[in-house]
Amino acid sequence: MSVLVVGISHNSAPMSLLERVALDEDGIHKLMTDAASFEHVSEATVIATCNRLEVYTEVERFHGSIEQISRLLVDRAGESTEAMLPHLYVHYDDGAISHLFQVAAGLDSMAVGEGQILGQTREALRRGQELGTVGPALNSLFQQALRVGKRTRAETGIDQVAPTLVTAALQETAKVVGDVAGKDVVIVGAGAMAGLATATVRRLGVGRLTVVNRSADRAERLAAQYDGHAAPLGQLGAELARADVVISCTGSAGTVIDVPQLAAARVGSDRPLGLIDLALPHDIDRDVRDLPGVSLVGLAELAELLQGGATGREVLEVRRILGEEVTAFLAARRQASVTPTVVALRSMATNVVDAEMSRLESRLPDLDETTRNEIRHAVRRVADKLLHEPTVRVKELANEQGAVSYAAALAELFALDPEAVDAVTRPIGVEEAGS
Repeated sequence: MSVLVVGISHNSAPMSLLERVALDEDGIHKLMTDAASFEHVSEATVIATCNRLEVYTEVERFHGSIEQISRLLVDRAGESTEAMLPHLYVHYDDGAISHLFQVAAGLDSMAVGEGQILGQTREALRRGQELGTVGPALNSLFQQALRVGKRTRAETGIDQVAPTLVTAALQETAKVVGDVAGKDVVIVGAGAMAGLATATVRRLGVGRLTVVNRSADRAERLAAQYDGHAAPLGQLGAELARADVVISCTGSAGTVIDVPQLAAARVGSDRPLGLIDLALPHDIDRDVRDLPGVSLVGLAELAELLQGGATGREVLEVRRILGEEVTAFLAARRQASVTPTVVALRSMATNVVDAEMSRLESRLPDLDETTRNEIRHAVRRVADKLLHEPTVRVKELANEQGAVSYAAALAELFALDPEAVDAVTRPIGVEEAGS
């Protein structure tokens, strides 16, 4: 079994195409269950963010699986296969593990080093655990990726070198409206990105802060957290009329702010208005930038602004850590791959000893208990000594090329029951997913 990743991101496709593959929560769940339903796929989960969609699977076969999973993404984009395939990327086995670690560390993010991707990776693990599409292999991989992401941020300054998407967008908007401090700011949405935006602008000392959302309860909860006001979506026009900066990130399927609505809100006003659209698909009609005094920063503009944001020193240090972690994970995985065979071999030896002792006791019923125990211990010691060297060597050889064949040879030589080998599995843990 091997890990296969098929994905599309800001690194491989334009924002217009990413918008067409963007999924809501139900869509993410369906993509996971569809991927997990394929014949040669045993586990599956999805990392879905505003600038990436990646399907992670544990597969038996590479070629059939890659075709099926790629088709899922092609169908969701509504594009022809020929138009879509150049924008998809594939990572397999060792490459897939390295890619996930880079993603969790923030090296593959639009804003290099940003911390939000760690939560999104954790969410992918949680979803898979709840749906039952994540098993021992992906659970172990994602748990380690979360630890790696935390380690890179704890030991380097990568998360402080590059600005977050919100900070970068505010810096660009400030060129038109000035510093956000003291300004009236409206946040449209109440999800994770909206929470990040609200926390950021409050930290920067905004004036009046308003959270607008379709769900009044969620708007009120988020606003109360940061000493702001809440307003229903029906009052968005009035809030636009008084705002200096608007940050929209609703995750809605359609446009939230269009040209007629914004033009009506700005009748008689020539104050600069900075609009920031962090949603995918986009919340704000891009034609609003044609209105007098209005500027718009979206994900496409941010992708250009943030290229090369992190300095070489931090990136090199993170890459060094990732190299260590990938090597260690692969070594542990190779050793774990022979563990079921070793356990099955020792179990077989125990059964042989027990059977021979039962046979001896039936033939020599007059043996006293002391003698019987001595014989049992002697036979077990002989079995342990005979098995010690091959089991130690097969674990050592697991770190060399051809480790799987050594385990297979051991199973073949001792005629081990395949079901006994398969029964030795690692239990699924959830300590990182819930933290």
